[in-house]
Amino acid sequence: MSIKPKYAHESLTVTTELVLPNDTNALGNLFGGRLLQWMDTTSAIAAHRHCKRVVVTATVNNVSFKEPIRLGTMVTLEAKVSRAFSSSMEVFIDVFVEDPVTGHKKKSNEAIYTFVAIDQNGSPLPVPELIPETEEEKTRFEGALRRKQLALILAGKMKPSEATELRELFMGK
Repeated sequence: MSIKPKYAHESLTVTTELVLPNDTNALGNLFGGRLLQWMDTTSAIAAHRHCKRVVVTATVNNVSFKEPIRLGTMVTLEAKVSRAFSSSMEVFIDVFVEDPVTGHKKKSNEAIYTFVAIDQNGSPLPVPELIPETEEEKTRFEGALRRKQLALILAGKMKPSEATELRELFMGK
């Protein structure tokens, strides 16, 4: 049975949170762990929207904490599947902060999560292919293959020469 491919925009998930006192450290800044929790939840919803299956977090990569997020700030998280493999999906998440007084909004953080679709026994399930449309989606889609290959090379599961051959196969060269 073939699974119908899906567009990246179909997985878009946007969440907005307000940084409250219980979310902050002694300096009045958002706990990094709380931000990771928000990012994980929002990214998981995006992955679920793509495959309509139970998903579990496999990896969290490239988390950046560029600057502190202050108490009272509104935080908007935007997650979208950037590439789907056989049973896993890479989800790119951008985090924006908004000053509640001025309304000024800027990107403050980003991360890349990987989720695996599983059945009731915890076994991996196939997921739909992803069709990127925008330039940003295409850039992230292409980068996902390189990131996966690098992870496999670093884990000793792939030789660098195999990564080149696979990239040429996927890129049609």
